[in-house]
Amino acid sequence: MRWGSLRTQLTILSFAVTLVAILAVLFYVTPQLQSSLRDQKMKALAETARAFTPQITMLVRGNGSDNQIDNLVSTISDRTNARVTLMSVGDGTEGLQLVIFSDSYTDNRITDLRLEVADHAARTGRTELGAESSREGELGQVAVPIRDEGTVSRVAVFSAPLADVQGNVDLIRRQILIAGGLGLLLALAGGFFVSHRIARRVRVLERGADQVASGDFTAVFPAGKDDELGQLARALDDMQRQLTRLESARRRFIATASHELRTPIFSIGGFLELMEDEELDDETRRQFVATVREQVARLGKLATDLLDLSRLEAGSLELRREETDIGALTRAVSAEFAPALDKHDSRLELRLGAGRIGAVCDPERVAQVLRILIDNALTHTPSGTGVVVSAARRNGAVQLAVSDDGPGISDAAAERVFEPFFTSDDAQGSGLGLAIARELAERMEGSLDVHPAKGRTTFSLELPA
Repeated sequence: MRWGSLRTQLTILSFAVTLVAILAVLFYVTPQLQSSLRDQKMKALAETARAFTPQITMLVRGNGSDNQIDNLVSTISDRTNARVTLMSVGDGTEGLQLVIFSDSYTDNRITDLRLEVADHAARTGRTELGAESSREGELGQVAVPIRDEGTVSRVAVFSAPLADVQGNVDLIRRQILIAGGLGLLLALAGGFFVSHRIARRVRVLERGADQVASGDFTAVFPAGKDDELGQLARALDDMQRQLTRLESARRRFIATASHELRTPIFSIGGFLELMEDEELDDETRRQFVATVREQVARLGKLATDLLDLSRLEAGSLELRREETDIGALTRAVSAEFAPALDKHDSRLELRLGAGRIGAVCDPERVAQVLRILIDNALTHTPSGTGVVVSAARRNGAVQLAVSDDGPGISDAAAERVFEPFFTSDDAQGSGLGLAIARELAERMEGSLDVHPAKGRTTFSLELPA
């Protein structure tokens, strides 16, 4: 067992908590219990003294004989199970003096008790409580003054041993120690068992994480119970699935990017070789040059998309916010696609809300998102598909939407359409445009969503007004 392991730490922790609880009971609860039992004992003794002292008072005031007083003291002692001592109060050369007049323990006269409570009661004229040590152990004492013609002439002292209180507390303390010892053993066993199970589950998760870290995405993270470790296992399992999708997307992107880069590069190289032919006529040479320019533009777009995505992910893209006429911007961007619409044999319908549609945003980035959405509608739909671009102010926000009458996309594809490198069909493209568009929308504190339907796909961009 390693001292730094989780299992050892949990076992020690459970043992320490149990030990602290036992010590708290011994050194905090037990003294309070002892004090409470002692107070109850003294309270009961005081009630006994108040209940029986009037009988002694009546006999003293009635000038009862010494024998009568002795018999009464003994009777009260037998009934209360307390030692009753009657002391007379007088003045001596050294001041107030108390002398034992009668004692219920006639076979054991008082020789080791100071009975200071009796002296206090005689001087104050009030009932006094106290305790002192004796050969029989600690005694609780209650002294009640007896007045005769306005002065204190006698003091009745009721005494009872407090040893039973200490005995009860000692018994409880022993039981606590026994139970505490068993509790410590159970805490050790239970802590070891629980920590062993936790550590075993953690090791399973650790092995799975090591597999994932090494590139093996077939690792399994068993959730087991629905506890914190189970939640962690599910989170790791979700992470693994996301990494699997990311790895698949990365490989797909590498293949797509390689193809996208290789095709125009090979095409450019081939046309350049052909253009070296001196017998090439001017018209054919112009066609080759136009084709080379198209391939260069294609390479430039791919490089720009990659650069934009990397800047967005790094958080280094700066926005330039200003008051923008969204309606005018939408018209300008839509007009840029006239040649592409003509080539696609499609028609773009522009629907703008009434009045000026203003918003504080980065017009360049809004235009970039709109270009991506329109280009996406033309790229992924067959020729002749109608496209609708709309802009309006609704519920205190500006909403732009691009809809097409194409075949639509599946719900599964709609869930992933904003993932980098994802393409839902075999159309050309790296799958970066929509990912860039959503990142830009979120950076502008807006949102970009897709609304798939049969025979229609709508992408909506919402920006704060």
